[in-house]
Amino acid sequence: MLQRHTRARAAGAAVAATAALLVAGLSGATSGRAAASDVPASPTAPTAPSAAETLRADAASPALLRAMERDLGLDRRQAERRLANEAEAGATAGRLRAALGGDFAGAWVRGADSGTLTVATTDAADVPAIEARGADATVVRHSLADLDAAKARLDRAAAHEDTTDAPVWYVDVTTNRVVVQAVRPSAARALLDAADVDASLARVERTTERPRALYDLRGGEAYYINNSGRCSIGFPVTRGGQQGYATAGHCGRTGASTSGYNRVAQGTFQGSVFPGRDMAWVATNSQWTATPYVRGVGGQNVQVTGSTQAPVGASVCRSGSTTGWHCGTIQQHNTSVTYPEGTITGVTRTTVCAEPGDSGGSYISGSQAQGVTSGGSGNCSSGGTTFHQPINPLLQNYGLTLKTTTDPGDPGDPGDPGGTWAPGTVYQAGDTVTYGGAGYRCLQSHQAQPGWEPPNVPALWQRV
Repeated sequence: MLQRHTRARAAGAAVAATAALLVAGLSGATSGRAAASDVPASPTAPTAPSAAETLRADAASPALLRAMERDLGLDRRQAERRLANEAEAGATAGRLRAALGGDFAGAWVRGADSGTLTVATTDAADVPAIEARGADATVVRHSLADLDAAKARLDRAAAHEDTTDAPVWYVDVTTNRVVVQAVRPSAARALLDAADVDASLARVERTTERPRALYDLRGGEAYYINNSGRCSIGFPVTRGGQQGYATAGHCGRTGASTSGYNRVAQGTFQGSVFPGRDMAWVATNSQWTATPYVRGVGGQNVQVTGSTQAPVGASVCRSGSTTGWHCGTIQQHNTSVTYPEGTITGVTRTTVCAEPGDSGGSYISGSQAQGVTSGGSGNCSSGGTTFHQPINPLLQNYGLTLKTTTDPGDPGDPGDPGGTWAPGTVYQAGDTVTYGGAGYRCLQSHQAQPGWEPPNVPALWQRV
């Protein structure tokens, strides 16, 4: 946990040409099996927006781009191109996941500008369809469904095992294994045995790290809990007419009071889960207004335009009240980690550093909200590993709506808007809805919002 107690320590310009910088392969032509469920556009229909346009890759602030340059060793052009490529890669991976079905074994990006998307499959017959989408194909032994099932068995076994010396486990799609990180390898083997996970599915990694939660209305700004501990705001949200923000569950229990960075009375925790998950939300009083921003370098506003989950290997930046802006990459989704207080499941593991007081703060990829800071190891001097609670499950759990700057613009004429799709709903990859008399399958996890109706955003929805 990254909570900080006050006694322990004293307390842009848009990139208009981003879409033109895409690596051509990631938005390549469709053919073969992967394109079977695509619906061709009418010759007179307007050009559908690219994934980079839908996810507003051009909305990244200069402060965020500078942080990417500093922490990822990029120049400005690479940072801009990377965000655009990651948006396109997520959409391409989503389409291939839907097309490959049970063969799908994960996807990830690599390269300084995330220009290479790799998609794994258990069936060599899928390779032409993957390559037709401009992605590299790799044939592996285990499907993602098999790896996720093995990881779920580890989660269940951990409820009855002492995992203090085997504190982290996750699905690593890049090696097609479930990885258990352990201070003592024997502790990892005991967990694997208790979960009845076959050795061919698993890999044990020795580590010296012992993660802890990072305790301590723009994302990243400080707030204080019961006039004692300090944490950071994740993302401003609304629930009906009530304003507030999402943050980490370990920062405060339901009913705890908060005050802002300026020590002015602020709000009350309405819900909190920890351990198990690490999610909470605070309802604020009328003096505080939810804004669609995260606090950037020097206090600049970094806009939030949505919550589409970024793929493995993508860049991600964090804002916190102790260490400010830092960037890194997403290593794995669906990670479990054991803190002294208990085990947390379903978090995302990253290379971004953090320190006490950063807990609850914002993780953002481009302009897409990713999650709130949970915990980790190391610091921002020597480096480290951190974990964030994904934002979409948090929004879904509490019925919250993310505050965004997105301008829906002209939605066009999608036909009869009747159907099951609804703004404010959190959709996971694979979910199906109806809209305008047609059926659609979700390609990437996100919270729906006006302007993102299924016919308008092929990066997020595929007609079926």
